[in-house]
Amino acid sequence: MTQNNFKIYVVRLILSGKPEEALELLAEDYKVKVPNLKVGLPKGYKITAFGCYTSKTQTISVVNSDMLLNPFVILHEFYHHLRSKSVDGTHKGTERGADKFALDFITEYQTNTLKSHSTN
Repeated sequence: MTQNNFKIYVVRLILSGKPEEALELLAEDYKVKVPNLKVGLPKGYKITAFGCYTSKTQTISVVNSDMLLNPFVILHEFYHHLRSKSVDGTHKGTERGADKFALDFITEYQTNTLKSHSTN
């Protein structure tokens, strides 16, 4: 599978309600442990956050079950998982880097979707 097809497949998995499978593939591809995934933000997070990553527990938390179908949120938080330092629990990734990572996958998916619709 090419890298572009991989990105498209990951986004499709999330959109189809299979974020756990998407995270498994991402973890395998990036050679990291599969993060935990849970609905509900940890104490202290504002309800305005759609998701967060807790490096201590290696957990991606989303505000509600609708966010499990949101590729941007899942991929954004996975980036934080990728960039976390397991030793001290801090992460090196920036919000801008996480946004760019997520948008790269989504842009590839959208480009492919537009191409397939224009050829039909």
